[in-house]
Amino acid sequence: MSERLLLVDDEEDIRRFLGMFLADLGYEVHAAENGAQALELFDAVEPAIVLTDIKMPGMDGMELLKRIKARAPETEVVMISGHGDMDLAIGCLQYEAADFVTKPINHDILDAALKRIEEKLALRRQLKQYTQNLEKLVQEKSHRVVELERQVAAGQMVETMCQAISGLSADFGDKAGYFNEMPCFVAVHNRSLEVVATNQLYKDRLGEMVGHHSWEVYVGQALRGFDGPVWKTFETGKGHRSRETMLCKNGRELPVMVHTSPISTIDGKTELVLEMAVDVSEIKRLQEELRVTQQKYMDLFEATPCDIVVRDRDYRIVANNTLFKEDFGEGVGRLCYEIFRHRDGPCPDCPVDATFEDGEPHTLEAVVTCLDGRTKNVLTFSAPIRNGNGDITEVMALSSDITRIRELQDHLTSLGLMLGSISHGVKGMLTALEGGVYRLESGIKRNDAVRIADAGDTIKSLVGRVRNLVLNVLYYAKARDMAGEPVDITHLATNVAQIVEPKAARERIAFTWDIPLDLGQVPLDTANLSAALVNILENAIDACVADTGKDAHAITFKAATTDDAAIFDITDNGMGMDQETREKAFTLFFSSKGLKGTGLGLFIAHDVVKKHGGTIELTSEAGLGTTFHVVLPRR
Repeated sequence: MSERLLLVDDEEDIRRFLGMFLADLGYEVHAAENGAQALELFDAVEPAIVLTDIKMPGMDGMELLKRIKARAPETEVVMISGHGDMDLAIGCLQYEAADFVTKPINHDILDAALKRIEEKLALRRQLKQYTQNLEKLVQEKSHRVVELERQVAAGQMVETMCQAISGLSADFGDKAGYFNEMPCFVAVHNRSLEVVATNQLYKDRLGEMVGHHSWEVYVGQALRGFDGPVWKTFETGKGHRSRETMLCKNGRELPVMVHTSPISTIDGKTELVLEMAVDVSEIKRLQEELRVTQQKYMDLFEATPCDIVVRDRDYRIVANNTLFKEDFGEGVGRLCYEIFRHRDGPCPDCPVDATFEDGEPHTLEAVVTCLDGRTKNVLTFSAPIRNGNGDITEVMALSSDITRIRELQDHLTSLGLMLGSISHGVKGMLTALEGGVYRLESGIKRNDAVRIADAGDTIKSLVGRVRNLVLNVLYYAKARDMAGEPVDITHLATNVAQIVEPKAARERIAFTWDIPLDLGQVPLDTANLSAALVNILENAIDACVADTGKDAHAITFKAATTDDAAIFDITDNGMGMDQETREKAFTLFFSSKGLKGTGLGLFIAHDVVKKHGGTIELTSEAGLGTTFHVVLPRR
């Protein structure tokens, strides 16, 4: 069955050609030219996927996204934009857009995005079906347990019934018809422990036993005449109940629950004993079936590749599977929101609460923290567990790990955003480079040495920026491991300082370094670590250039080693960072430099240090300056 897809764009050519491409992929495509028309079509065809442009007259794509998510939260929406704007992309993802694609649309990228969405839809449907099957299984077995309890209760009533009919002892022979209607084996025994009367069911199943000893009908009890249930009732004058096995006339053994009651004379002497035996073979069969079903349920509970918990209304976990224990520890008796989200109170978006409220399954995608500190993205499905009266007593929650899917989705999304970000950066650099070339040509024509030198410095700076941009893109575009080999720290740090010193001099920034001799060797990836340190130093130069509030600026670069690590400190007195900038400094594509920055430098520097097993600490204050502290372990 092909997925229904709604395509929304105000350009007819895009609707026509993109619609043909989507139809070739197997989608049932419905197209709309604006947001209002899209909402009408959405209600009519109920598409699983919506592909919408952001910039449209009237209702734009962001407003359409909000309205669709309000109507059908499970609908996957892909946003299309002609601008690779990071804030715009983040805004779309905050409103739960599935993906963000830039124009002109690359069909391979769009096809990959749609395949990810189809996998997500398929997973959601599979888990929903799985949850519904579990719910149905629990309901069916709950009904069987209730029926079993009713049958046991019927057996408990037998003794009371025996007491009630004891008054019939005087005319038992005339009233025997009452016993023939009973769905159990009924017999009357005298003080000589002989059977004196039976009902019809007793005769049909056990044979004609009138005149036989009371114990003869029981399996293996030929020698139990004086300790069987009938004899005990004669001895004590009280009713007894016990589990026995009777022998049918066809030779089959029959498990029964025997209830005896005394039939007394007027003076209170036990003259006869009424014996009623209930066939419990069906109960035993149901018990075994219930045991097998419970075992299957537990095997399924443990084998499911999801974290499963059962929670009550007080947010307490009452059961969890083995995978949950591995990820979060033993949860029984603990509060769910403390385990999953480390919160002091219930989560406002909890699907389990929603299921308790309306009795329907619900879903939620969230980030949870495991016992070892690892975070993972999970897709959680909730389903109610009901008692025999149909009331919801507990809710089962299944959480499937979709971290890898989300990482791949985010990575592909970030590649699209990177193209837009880089295009703006390259465009600005090329414009500035054209200006530098123009100044160089005019300086040559005028034979103006100062103008020529100034233009040369500008061109060198821009060429360096282009080089760094290309190296950063190449690093990000391909995942790689660090190739560690013994490196002389003094030599490495000196080379880095010599690379950065000319640029600092051109910007009239005092650049000093403290690099002692004989710092020793540490296993490092020379090329990648050198690029990372250069990135940090050039970021410090840019921070000083952007700071117009000081008369002079300075940068210091220090290198040192200990028995355990190599340490690098880079300090500047530039513009500094506020709290928001500090928190986002190492985030992909984040830059405080506008079009002059790509948001790759510090991200890559942090990634290189992390892959070396090291740490990079940032301390900064707006208006005062910034310090980067890099520690790289020897092992």
